[in-house]
Amino acid sequence: MKKILSLVLSSVLAFSVLAGCAANEEPAETPAETPVEEPAETPAETPVEEPAEEPAEAGAITKLGLGLVTSIAKSKDLADGAATGQVDTVMVAAGFDADGKIVSVTIDTAQDKVGFDGEMQLTSDTSVAGRTKKELGDEYGMKGASGIGKEWFEQIASFEEWMIGKTIDEVTGMPVYEKDENHKRVPDVEDLKSSVTVDVGGYVDALEEAWNNAIDVEDAEKVGLGAEVSTAKSKSAEGENGAVAQVDTTVVATALKADGTVAGTVIDVAQTKVSYDADGVVTNDKAAEVKSKVELGDEYNMRGASGIGREWFEQALDLAEWMKGKTADEVAGMEIAEGVPAEEDLTSTVTIKVEGYMAAFAEAVEMAK
Repeated sequence: MKKILSLVLSSVLAFSVLAGCAANEEPAETPAETPVEEPAETPAETPVEEPAEEPAEAGAITKLGLGLVTSIAKSKDLADGAATGQVDTVMVAAGFDADGKIVSVTIDTAQDKVGFDGEMQLTSDTSVAGRTKKELGDEYGMKGASGIGKEWFEQIASFEEWMIGKTIDEVTGMPVYEKDENHKRVPDVEDLKSSVTVDVGGYVDALEEAWNNAIDVEDAEKVGLGAEVSTAKSKSAEGENGAVAQVDTTVVATALKADGTVAGTVIDVAQTKVSYDADGVVTNDKAAEVKSKVELGDEYNMRGASGIGREWFEQALDLAEWMKGKTADEVAGMEIAEGVPAEEDLTSTVTIKVEGYMAAFAEAVEMAK
C-alpha cells in the first residue's frame, strides 16, 4: 500500500508545476506596455489547515482544450485628469483523458492597462510587451495583501494541482462562497482553504470553455500554454475620433508526445478594444461578453479582405494542423517571408502574419507539463 500511495502522489506532483472586430490581415502586434498591476483584494481569514484528500488518478491525454474569458469591466472613464482602459483575459490550457479527467492544466491571466491623460492622449508606452500574472511572479504584489501570505502564482499552482484527476463537473461543482458584494467565488473546499483565497470564478469558466471546445489528440503526454500581449494599436484622441485602448492577447495551447512532436495545437486571439467618446467616457458595454477571434468566427470579417477568401479561424486551424507531427524545432524553422508563411504546404491557405503565434507556441512548448 505504501508503494501504491507513493506512486499515486508522485504521479500527481509530476503534473503540478507553476507555472474580440472587423479586420484586415495585418502584422502581428508589437509588444506592449507592462501594466501596473493591482494587488488582489484581501482574502478571507485563514482557516485551520486540514489534511488534503488523496487526488484521483488520471489517464493518458486524449483531448486538448483552450479557454479564454475576457473582461473590460475595470476600465475607467476620464476623471481627475486620467482615464484607463483595462483588459483582463483569463486563459486556460488543459489536457483531458478518455474519461474526461483533467491530466494537465495551466491557468494564467493577462491584466493590461492603457492610460490616457486629461486630453485623452496616451500616457502608456505601447511599445513594451505586456506580461501575464505568472510572468510577473512576485512583482504582481499580492503577497502583502494576502491573509495567507501567498502570491497569485502560488495560489494558482495549488488550484491547478487540486484539479488534477477531477472531471469538469467536479470542478464546476466545487463548493464556493461569495467573499463580498462583487460575488467573488472563493473555494470552500478543505483542501484549498489554506492555499487559495482568490476569486476562481473566471478560471473555472475558462476551464469549462476549454473542455467544451477540446480537440482530439493521440499519444499526448504534456500540455503547455503560451501568450503574447500587445497594446501597440491603442490610439490617442484625434479630432472627432475618440481614444481607443486596444489589447491583443495571442494565446496558444499545445500538446506534446513523448518524443517531443506536436500532438495538437489550438490558436486564438483576444483582440479587445475599449473605445472612448470625445468626453473620455467608455462607449462599450463594459458588462457585455467579449469574444475572441475563434468565437467570432465569420463575424471577424476577414474573408472579404483575404486574397485567398479564407476567414481568420480557418487560417489558424490550418496553421495548427501544419504543426502537428513536427518537433518544436521544425515548427520554429518554418520558412517565413514578410511575416507570412512561405512553406509550400501553407502558401495557399495561410496568409496572415504569424510571428506572434509562433512566439506563443514556443512558450507553450517550453512551459508544457
